[in-house]
Order: sequence, then structure tokens, then C-alpha cells
Amino acid sequence: MEFLCYHRDRPGSLPLRDALLEEHWSFMDRYAEEMIARGPTLADDGDTPTGSVHIVDLPDPAAARAFAFDEPNYQAGVYRDVLLRRWRNTLRSTMWDSPGGRTGGNRYLVLGLGTGPAADLVVPPDHRDRLIAYGPLLSDDGTTWLGTAVLAQAPDADTARAILTPDRYSTIEVHNWQFGGRSS
Repeated sequence: MEFLCYHRDRPGSLPLRDALLEEHWSFMDRYAEEMIARGPTLADDGDTPTGSVHIVDLPDPAAARAFAFDEPNYQAGVYRDVLLRRWRNTLRSTMWDSPGGRTGGNRYLVLGLGTGPAADLVVPPDHRDRLIAYGPLLSDDGTTWLGTAVLAQAPDADTARAILTPDRYSTIEVHNWQFGGRSS
């Protein structure tokens, strides 16, 4: 089962985040085989972390909750909240399979949170070449559509936002995002 976990940073937590960097990476290293995508979201300055995205393939919702809430930054109070949802890997690939590698233009996390009939279940063909990860957000049992999550390369936030059908979501969030993990 695939899950999207988005930890949002608590204001003023950067020093604590920096102090826990090795602990965070060591924790994530334990999930290297299960990782589909990972990386920080960033403020408009392109440097200041605002959150942390992880898309992982885990056995069940209990394992996903352990992943999200045993994470060292969460335990220490770096994060103000956590979005944890089942997710379906519509592209059937990882971020490491996407064109451009660790660099290559502006990248975004797009979260469309919705209610009602499911939307954007099929990869939009006119955006396929810019997608790094794409899929629906689902209830724990996988039966109820709750939105769509996208990692994309795009010239700007408005172009990234346009990947989703705007009138089908109660809100669409767009966050600057970059490839995560240990630097080589």
C-alpha cells in the first residue's frame, strides 16, 4: 500500500530541524527500499524548509502511522501537523525515474483536497512530461477519494496548479519542493 506523508514545519523550528538532520536521514534510510519520493517543501526564498514529503510503499495503515509519527523530527516537535493518506502511484515509478534527476527546473508539491466525486484519476496527457509523482489521495481502506497529490516540474506555481481541475477541489495547495535524501 502506498502512502503520502506530508509533515508541515512548525514556525521557528529550523534550528531543531537542522540539529536532527542526521537522525532524520538515518530513520529514512531504514525505508530506502519502500521510498517512492521524498524531499522538503521550501519557502519562496527557495532555501527555508516548510515541510517534508515522503511517499512510501508500506504493508498497511498501522505501518504508515508508525512511519509518520515515529519520525525523529515529529517526535521532537519540528512539525506542526501531518497529512497522512493512502495514495496510488498512477505513474508506477519513483522520483529517481523522472527526467532531470536531482536538478532541472522548478519543482512543486500540488495537493488538491476534495470532497464528492473523484477527479483527476487519469494522468493528464498534456502534463505527463512534467510529472514526477501523481495519484489520488484515499481513505485508509482505499475506497474513498479525498484528493490528488502531485510532484511536478513546472515553470511556475500557477502552471503546477493547473495540472489539477480547479473546480473539483475545495482547496489546492502548491508548495516549492525539491528532491530529498542524502547528498552524494
